[in-house]
Formats: sequence, C-alpha cells, structure tokens
Amino acid sequence: MKHYLPVITILGLLCMIFSLMMGGPILYSLIQGDAGLEALSKGALITFVCGFFLFTSFRKYKRELQPRDGFLLVTSTWTLLPVFGALPLMLFIPNLSFTDAYFEAMSGLTTTGSTVLVGLDDLPHSINIWRCLMVLIGGMGILVLAVAILPLIGVGGSQIYRAETPGPMKDEKLTPRITDTARGLWITYFVISMACFISYGFAGMSWVDAFMHMCSTMGLGGFSSHDASFGHFNSLAIESVANVFMLLAGVNFGLYFVMWRRRRVISIFQDVEARWFFITVFVSVFVIAIYLVYHGVYESFGEALRHSAFNVISIATTTGFASVDYALWPIFAPIFMLILCCFATCAGSTGGGIKMIRAILVIKQARNELLRCVHPHIIKPVRLAHSIVDDKVMQSIFAFLLIYIATITVSTLLMLVSGADVITATTAVIASINNTGPGLGEVGPASNYQALSDFQTWICSFLMLAGRLELLSVFVLLTPQFWRR
Repeated sequence: MKHYLPVITILGLLCMIFSLMMGGPILYSLIQGDAGLEALSKGALITFVCGFFLFTSFRKYKRELQPRDGFLLVTSTWTLLPVFGALPLMLFIPNLSFTDAYFEAMSGLTTTGSTVLVGLDDLPHSINIWRCLMVLIGGMGILVLAVAILPLIGVGGSQIYRAETPGPMKDEKLTPRITDTARGLWITYFVISMACFISYGFAGMSWVDAFMHMCSTMGLGGFSSHDASFGHFNSLAIESVANVFMLLAGVNFGLYFVMWRRRRVISIFQDVEARWFFITVFVSVFVIAIYLVYHGVYESFGEALRHSAFNVISIATTTGFASVDYALWPIFAPIFMLILCCFATCAGSTGGGIKMIRAILVIKQARNELLRCVHPHIIKPVRLAHSIVDDKVMQSIFAFLLIYIATITVSTLLMLVSGADVITATTAVIASINNTGPGLGEVGPASNYQALSDFQTWICSFLMLAGRLELLSVFVLLTPQFWRR
C-alpha cells in the first residue's frame, strides 16, 4: 500500500487548489453581501485544511508517477472532490442530505448538469455561482490544470493527462511537452469562455447570469440559476448565443489550439470527427424541426426550428439545457435526441458519451467486415484521414463499447429492481453515463432527479463518474492485476 502514497500527496495538492477556487464565489458574496458567505467560507476552509494535511503528511513519498498511478489519482480525485464541493450546499441548504449534495457536486464536476435542487431562483447568487463554477472546472478537467503545475514540485503529469483526457487516441501531443499542451488547452478554454460570457451579456442576460451560464455552456454541464433553465429567458438572442458556444464546446479543443498556431480556421473543418459532428447535429436539427411541424406541435417552421435547434444541440452536445418541456413532444423526438447524446460530441471536447471518433471507427470496421463476407481474403485496415488506425486502438474501442453496453444494462436493471419505471430507469442511466443531465419520465426536463431514492441516486452518481472518466479509467481499478506490484 505504501507504493500508492505519492498519489495521496497529489490528491492533497488538488484539494488545496480546489479550495482556492471557492474564492471566486466567496469574493462575490463579500461584495454583494448575500447569504452564502458563511457556507462557502467554511467549505473552503475545511477543504484546504484537509488537502494541506494530506499534502504535508505524505510529501516525503514524492516520485515520478507510473501509468497505474494516473488511473488511481484521476478516479480518486473525481470521487473525493464532490465531497468537498458538496460542503457549501450542505451547510447552506436546510435538510439537504449528503447523498443529494454529493450527487449535485458530482453532477457539476462531471459536467452532467443533473440536479436534485428546486427553488434555484431563490438561492443566493454565490451558491449558484459555485454550482456552475464546478462545471467550468470539470469541463477541461482540474487534472489537466494540475498537469501544468505538478512539474513545478517535481512530479510528472503525462500519466494523469492520458488517464483523464477523453477519447481513444490519448497519446497524441499538441506540443512536445505535455505541460505546454495542458497550458495551451486551458488558455484556449479561457479565451472561448470569455467570448461566451461577453456574448451572453450583450444578448440580454445580467452579467452574473451570463457568468453562470457561460460556465455551464463551456463545460457542457447544463446547470442554471433558474428552475426553468433557458425557458426563464424566453429569448431567441440568448438561445442563439448558447447554440453557437455549445457547438464550439462540443469540438475537440485541441483543434482550436492547432488553428491558432497555424492561423488557419479551415483546420477545424478538415478534421473528420469535427466535420461529422457538425453534419450530424445540423441534419438532426432540421429533421426534428420538420417532424414537429408535421405533427402540429408548432404552427410555423421558424418556431419549430428555433426550439429544435436549441434543444437538439443541447442534448446532442450533452449540455442538458432546456427551453421547453421537450418530453411533451411526440416520443420519436426526445428518444432521437437521447440517442444523439450517446455519440455526437468529439473526443477532446467537454462533452460526454462514447464520442464521434469511436462511432466513425466502429462503422468503418463494420463496413470492412461486411466486405470480408464477400471477399474473405481481402486485407483492408481501418483508415482515418488516410492513416491506418492501430489495432490496439480498435481493440480498446471494442472493449470500451462492451463495458459501456454492459454498464447501461446492469444499471438499468438495478434501477428497475429498486422501483423505477422503465422510462425513468432507462433514460436516467443513459443521461448519467453520457453526462447529459435530463432524461425522460420522472427525470425529464420539466422535473429533476429529486424523485429518485437514495440507492438510485448513488447509481446515477457512479454512472456520472464512470462516464466522465470514460469507464476504463474507473473499471481498471476493479481488476486484481491493477493492485499487484
């Protein structure tokens, strides 16, 4: 067990960093004099003290991280930080159970956007800012930020980056040094986030609402400061801003980094995955709009297109905002949207799901297998942008898909056994593992996850964690081989 003590050291450092991030909501509360100051201050102090204790107690065990350390650290961090993220919520909201507070914090940090809270409009801005800030932190990953800091204390970070970064091709570097890559991604994330914040403000949001919804939009997390989500604003201008930045956040952030270095906007559209992401989303928007007009949900195509665009983009990118109760649409539409959230976003984005790149490669492999049925001796490897995809990558993808399907199946059965109805159980599982937020039934866009039992809530919390870390990083800890020296 002593072999894993260096992981505890870094975990302590990350807790201290996390506590400092509560400083933003605390500062706002001090300036505005709202009621969240005491809860946030106590939460930050407890988090910092615990992190400081872990860091100083085990600092002498510092060493270079191994690949297995990265998996352990990532999973431990995403399991522990929601405990501290939940503290301000528990300290401020009366009778909020640890289960629900942990679920809320896990939902924020995994950029899921599911909530168990009602009366969001009545919460102090500082508490809502903290909820939404957790989405922004989780969006690019606090560990990617830490990769840029850990070398300063003599601890390598490449293993963490590979364990946390979404997508099947984790070893591709944007720069020769992984630290520079992490810094570059955060700078890109920050610049686009500032553009989103300013755009929301000019579109008509108050600046505090603009900040909170910028956090949720860029993290594709779907938290809002209003129970009605974007239905509260009922503004085409605000929805249009959200559409643009949800789409931008659904693309691999590495492409923006490359575009900036090469000074070529076309670099994004030359990427196969990004191209199919945009095609899939835009075609889906028009299909749903036509379907809604055909079924008489909206009288004009313009109105149908407006609501289709916002809600389809929101669910396809796993954001989880809602402008209307789309659960009332004919059933094809919401089911189609939930299917989109399983695969539409790009690897390297802040979205969830299996990612578009995996879907593309699986389709290519299936097409090759069909071809082999006709020509058994043909040699036709899977290619992506004229490059042959390594067999190890394909094996990893198929293993991921197997675990993904098995996890959904087992979790849905557990939800059903615990008393949930079929629609609620199935869609809650799909929405949680894909980090989407709202499902259908009792967890639909017009309600939230408050109706679930504690057991069901913990299932969804685990699914959010596993989905955010793309399953393999979590389930590898359950294998006996991982713990053998």
